[in-house]
Amino acid sequence: MIEQNFKLKFGNEKIVEKVIQDENLHYLHMIFNKGEGLPEHYSNSVVYMTVLRGQLSIRLDDHEAHQYEAATVLKIPFKTKMNVNNLDDETLELIVVKAPAPVK
Repeated sequence: MIEQNFKLKFGNEKIVEKVIQDENLHYLHMIFNKGEGLPEHYSNSVVYMTVLRGQLSIRLDDHEAHQYEAATVLKIPFKTKMNVNNLDDETLELIVVKAPAPVK
């Protein structure tokens, strides 16, 4: 078998799962309930963020927060200050791709 396969977890509980982390990219799956999110941080690569369900509330650098609904894809530049949250009642589910893979 040439291909590799990876499984995502289903559910509504908070999760930040590192599905793929290799030399090409990092592929993460995240689920957040109301009031949950990520600590404020700087992007360590170009970040592609896909909203699968719910509504993403995100503040980048010193700009106002914006909300994005399901079926939205964001491209966030390298070294951007990020504040990612779920402020809504509906569960937020995201796929985050970092490409190229961050170098430590």
